[in-house]
Parts: sequence; structure tokens; C-alpha cells
Amino acid sequence: MKTYKILRALVCAFSLTVMARAADEIKTINGEAKCAKCELKAQDSCQTVIQVKEGDKVTTYYLAANDVAKAFHGKVCHGPAQATATGTITTVDGKLILTASAVTVKK
Repeated sequence: MKTYKILRALVCAFSLTVMARAADEIKTINGEAKCAKCELKAQDSCQTVIQVKEGDKVTTYYLAANDVAKAFHGKVCHGPAQATATGTITTVDGKLILTASAVTVKK
């Protein structure tokens, strides 16, 4: 019984840690959305990127291919637009990848 209580406490602590960490990783970015192929000429296939300017530095976030990014891409494929995106950010092969849960054009 004592072992069960200890195990249960450890599972609860682990779950709280994972939930807190996941909440910290959700970010909202604001910047200029554009197509990496059509506008930036950076790759052979279309993909939405959002470039965020912070002072003199420009940071480029590549949107991961999911339903949200695919639905949004038509709005920026042949011309940039100011956008706000929310999602989780990871780094893959030196690129910042945003797995978007929402993307909207700023009006």
C-alpha cells in the first residue's frame, strides 16, 4: 500500500511537470508571413514562413505541414501579409519550426 502511494505521488508530480512544460512551449509570434519558395526563393516547394523582426535581427519561423498551415498558405503564396501565429516551436536542423494551432492575417 505504501509503495502504491509513492508511485501515485510520482506519477502526479511527473504529470504536473509535463503539463507545465507544455504550457511554457506555446508561443504567439507576430510578423510577415510569406512563401519560402515564391517570395524567399529558399527552397523548391511551397511552405509558409513567418519572419519576425526584433531590432535589427530577423528570425524566420517555418510552419510545419499541418491542416492549419495548409489552410493558411493560400493567403501568402504569391504575396506577403502581416500575420499572427500561435503554436509550439522546435528547432530542426538549425531551423525554427512552428507547429501552428492558429494563424490569422492581421488587418
